[in-house]
Amino acid sequence: MSAPARTFTVRNVQLIRALFAAAAALMITFSPDHSAAVGLSVFSGFAFVSAFVLVLAAWLAVPAGSRWSYLLLAALGFAAGMLSGIPPWRSDDLFFAVVSAWALISGGIELFAGIRARRTDDPTARDSITVGAFGILLGILLLLVPAGLVQEYSIESAGTFELTGIILGVGMLGAYAAIVAVFLGIAGLSPRGQTSAVDADITEPDTSAAATPADRGGER
Repeated sequence: MSAPARTFTVRNVQLIRALFAAAAALMITFSPDHSAAVGLSVFSGFAFVSAFVLVLAAWLAVPAGSRWSYLLLAALGFAAGMLSGIPPWRSDDLFFAVVSAWALISGGIELFAGIRARRTDDPTARDSITVGAFGILLGILLLLVPAGLVQEYSIESAGTFELTGIILGVGMLGAYAAIVAVFLGIAGLSPRGQTSAVDADITEPDTSAAATPADRGGER
């Protein structure tokens, strides 16, 4: 008799993460203020809810041997969310320090977890590798942007504007969230070509008690 199927799977985790990433991308995109206060506020909420989802995933959706990456990512998300969630601390320097560190470390964890998962032919390995690479790319780009950058530019018939480092940084965070939302959304809705290592322990029926006398060498 086969074990009951889990109602909360890795595919559900991907879709929920995509939903929260999309919400963060929309909040940044449609906000006229791309200051450190707004960027860190959005990031703090995104980091907290993503960490909560990862904790649930570690508990409900994956076997014990695969939980380490989910728990590490959740711990990192809670820490980054707390640091960026204190209003008096929200500054340009804190935004670049916290978000770039979070992106590099979380990206590295997901990339490493995805590479390890490929050894077991887990079809979610490619998704982890890709999301991890996106995170590392975001961290590198944020490190390349000077926090104190101020660049004036003019648009004919519109006036003179300023492009600052924090505007670029918050915009990059929004672009990262949008890309991750689309990718995880597609991954979560795509059919699996094979059973993943995550679900292997619940899909394999127990046939040990179903052997017939003929299977046991014609025993009478």
